[in-house]
Amino acid sequence: MRLRVLQRQFQNALLGGDRQLLTHVAPTPGADAEQRIDIYAQAYRLRLQEALEVDFPKLRTLLGTDPFDELAQAYIERHPSQQPSLRWFGRHMAAFLTQAAPWSAQPALGELAAFEWAQGEVFDAPDADTVAVAEIAEISPQEWPRLHFQPHPSLRRLDLYWNVVAVWQALDNGEAPPPLLAATKAQAWLLWRRQLSIHWRSLGVEECWALDAWRRGASFGEICEGLCEWVAPEQVPVHAASLLKSWVDARLISVLVGG
Repeated sequence: MRLRVLQRQFQNALLGGDRQLLTHVAPTPGADAEQRIDIYAQAYRLRLQEALEVDFPKLRTLLGTDPFDELAQAYIERHPSQQPSLRWFGRHMAAFLTQAAPWSAQPALGELAAFEWAQGEVFDAPDADTVAVAEIAEISPQEWPRLHFQPHPSLRRLDLYWNVVAVWQALDNGEAPPPLLAATKAQAWLLWRRQLSIHWRSLGVEECWALDAWRRGASFGEICEGLCEWVAPEQVPVHAASLLKSWVDARLISVLVGG
């Protein structure tokens, strides 16, 4: 038998329970061919489960070990690994929790998973230089309306109804988490990396709109126009400049692009 065929049969045995490989596995005094294959299959599933434990540690703590194990095995059944790297194996977890019973009855779980997954993306995102305040000062007044910004690759945005950030922080500190509570409106959150540290903070309505606008490609002039919905027109320039300085100070902007 060609090696490639044998490898494919071994893979099919691990992933789908295919038994074509049985005829090529010798039994031992302690285990027959099927038991020997099952040892590898179980080890593979446990490795996938370990990857989920690494990506969602606070979700595991909140649920408890046995309930998380049950969740992990259900997730593996629904979303088998599709690529060699385990890094992206858990990318469907937040959506899975919102759709699959019994976890869908607890929507906070999906949001906690989304928050933990976003942190992983922030940490793994490519690095990039960021704009300094001195560069902002060099821009002529005529250029400001047409100015565009490119976000740092690590920047992520989430809208969360539940207090999962407070729950995550309590668990991270080894404290009892607060009761899960939902708000009537979603709270906007910003996550990003500065050097090797992950940061996050909540956003006000107008800052959230402005930040999302420049991420979509809006110019500084367009952002100023949009801010008039929340800020008096005569105060918009100062308010917009203050927002911009806070983004620059936080190292959220990688590139300034003139019009």
